[in-house]
Amino acid sequence: MKPRSQMLGKMNMIGATIVKIRVSKGIKQKDLLAQLQLAGIEISATSLSRLEGQHRIASDFEVVAISAALDIDVRELLGLCVKYDMMDAYNSD
Repeated sequence: MKPRSQMLGKMNMIGATIVKIRVSKGIKQKDLLAQLQLAGIEISATSLSRLEGQHRIASDFEVVAISAALDIDVRELLGLCVKYDMMDAYNSD
C-alpha cells in the first residue's frame, strides 16, 4: 500500500479507522472492495480510497457493509466502543 499523499479530509469519521482495522487484519483494499461489491454495495476503487481518506461521505448502507466485511461491530467503526453498558448495569440488580 502506498502512503497517502493527502491529509485526511473531514467528510466522514470512519475512513482512518477502516484503514487501521483493514491493515491490522491483513486485508487488501481490493479484497475489501470485492467483499463490498458482493454485498451489493456499488463502489469503485477510487471511491473506496476517497472514503478511507475521509474525502467522501459514507452512506449508512456502506457503514454497515464495511463493518460486516471487516467483521467488527458498527460501534467500533464509529469509534463508539461501549466499555460499560448502563442498561446492563441497571438490569443486573
